[in-house]
Amino acid sequence: MDAVSKRLIKELREIDKDSAQHKEIIRLAPDNDEDLLQWSAILAGLPETPYEVPNNYPIHPPSIKFVTTICHPNIHLKTGEICLDILKTAWSPAWTLKSTILAISLLLSNPEPSSPLNCDAANLLRCNDKLGYESLIKMYTQLYATK
Repeated sequence: MDAVSKRLIKELREIDKDSAQHKEIIRLAPDNDEDLLQWSAILAGLPETPYEVPNNYPIHPPSIKFVTTICHPNIHLKTGEICLDILKTAWSPAWTLKSTILAISLLLSNPEPSSPLNCDAANLLRCNDKLGYESLIKMYTQLYATK
């Protein structure tokens, strides 16, 4: 048995030993017994974090916000709140977490400057200053979203 396999088996034993303590937070295991190099992890949305799935979901939308500072006309620069109708008045139980995240992803590349939470970014778009807008976005991305 090679060093990698030994290490992974040791980690798996530790996970199994601690699983009762953390089973509501994280599940981590190899995909199958034959290949210890392929693992799957499931992380729960912890209570009182933006990732918590509310008890009234799917009747009400999940509470989603950006934790990393992001510059976008429809995202509040300080709080990470997202101005997207499906997270407010247009919510329907037909929306899934996956489709909601995809809608947020589409919003990133298709901003709506007429309902801004970040007026500076929205005003650049309204004035058709694409160079200024993209420069502002790139600056914030480099400051807050890259290592």
